[in-house]
Amino acid sequence: MESVWWVFKTMFEKGLVYRGYKVMPYSTFCGTPLSNFEAGLNYKDVNDPAAVVSFPVIGDPTVSLLAWTTTPWTLPSNLALCVNPKFDYVKIFDKTRNRIFILLEKRLSQILPEVAKADCTEERKAELYDVLDRFKGEKLLGVKYEPLFNYFPRQNAFVVVGDDYVTEDGGTGIVHQAPAFGEDDYRVCMTNGIVSKGDDLPCPVDSNGRFTAEVPDFVGRHVKEADNDICAKLKSVDA
Repeated sequence: MESVWWVFKTMFEKGLVYRGYKVMPYSTFCGTPLSNFEAGLNYKDVNDPAAVVSFPVIGDPTVSLLAWTTTPWTLPSNLALCVNPKFDYVKIFDKTRNRIFILLEKRLSQILPEVAKADCTEERKAELYDVLDRFKGEKLLGVKYEPLFNYFPRQNAFVVVGDDYVTEDGGTGIVHQAPAFGEDDYRVCMTNGIVSKGDDLPCPVDSNGRFTAEVPDFVGRHVKEADNDICAKLKSVDA
């Protein structure tokens, strides 16, 4: 043990030790991190609310980026949006909502389910939406957007970044990033300089899984109990 402490002390004196952050499974009941094995022992199928969230583009608030999430409770900690630079995205005018949206072209059915039906004709699609522009995801990199909440203001955040982990299998092709709550989120935000080693991440959740005073609108609420209320708040603002 003394040898291990000597090695650690030597590394510290050389500036090779820092206080970092690691995303891990966590039990809010026990108040402790879990190994992957422990987390898998109590695997259950549960129902989580899914939400499509609009993020207005700075400089053109009539246009919104659409992100899909099954963890609305992480939205107060959002710092970025991630696209796949190689995929095909579209800017559309949604005639049913009278809004302009940007999302993955292959995932239009996420907001317009009718277009996925085999009997949906081109004429019917034209009644539902107009395509205003088509482009690769790389064109969106660096685009700034309005944050959903003002809990964690940052100069270098609320921007579109890119990574190949974004897939075409579900959602909208735009993934919201909360670096304190997802391994890919943390990695992507680190890579793009939105967070750095030793940085204090937006993590407004205590050891019992309840929102802290950093999120005053939902303080004291367990994160899963607050899911629907967060969705309702965002819907009222976006209405």
